Amino acid sequence: MHTVITPEKIELQPGTVVRMLGTWQDYQLLSQQLGDRCSPRIKYRSGEILLMAPLPEHGRDASLLGLIVTALLDHLNRRYDSFTPITMSLPEVSGIEPDYCFYIENWKSVVGKSRIDWLNDPPPDLVIEIDVTSYTDINDYLPYQVPEVWLLKNKQLLVYRLQGENYAITESSYFPNVKEIVQQCLQIANEQTTSEAIKWLRSFLHGSYLAP
Repeated sequence: MHTVITPEKIELQPGTVVRMLGTWQDYQLLSQQLGDRCSPRIKYRSGEILLMAPLPEHGRDASLLGLIVTALLDHLNRRYDSFTPITMSLPEVSGIEPDYCFYIENWKSVVGKSRIDWLNDPPPDLVIEIDVTSYTDINDYLPYQVPEVWLLKNKQLLVYRLQGENYAITESSYFPNVKEIVQQCLQIANEQTTSEAIKWLRSFLHGSYLAP
């Protein structure tokens, strides 16, 4: 398959990232053309449009991290809402599609909503991004003021928290030792299956795991 981007067709080989100049209007037209397709992913930064066709590794790791967070929240008896896929957008400023997002502190703000108003509703409390193709930039989330962003890159979890006007690598505000937990789950999933990784996690959580 060759890379094709026309008003009628968009086709990218898995793992391909395309960057091109474009306006907000161009981004909206491409988004409408893609419709509900999960691939390619599309992103808008000021004056720039990015397209990315995920690799199978991307989807598997995104699914695993989403299951990990769900298991941790259930263990801690936290109420939450989660979304995947989802498009976050601020007109003329940004359009982005995180792999997973969770409302934890602000779950009440999205209960029953079919659409989220990114200008007025609170952002997700936690966003998950898998970066296999150098497509992700943590600063893409600054316009939304997302409090915590997890970036899985080179099979290592980086936890970013919003501190003032910038993101800093730190520990999760929700889960202690989450980097070690994710690393163990990734190893088990790679050697066995995702289901075995989550079985291990549930067994581990029945031990001495406590909230921060």
